Amino acid sequence: MTNKKSSKKSAKAKGYTCKTCGKSTGDKKHLCAPAEVKTRYECEYCGASTTEARHLCAPKVVQFKYYCGHCGRAAVDKSVLCKPKDIKG
Repeated sequence: MTNKKSSKKSAKAKGYTCKTCGKSTGDKKHLCAPAEVKTRYECEYCGASTTEARHLCAPKVVQFKYYCGHCGRAAVDKSVLCKPKDIKG
């Protein structure tokens, strides 16, 4: 059995952002003016927690082989793109 991590993002992890400085954390006790963030994403590849749904890790970006000629989205498999084009490296 392999222990390969998925590159998909998992659903919501509870988090807080400081209204003053913008720092994010999962524990509001560490912020001076905490505000609950409604949607947080945790990357299953690197474990980073972020409010940005399009978080990309450097190791995942290296795996991209194609991009969509219509919207610019990058992917490892061209079957998920409407107008796939090769990324020239």
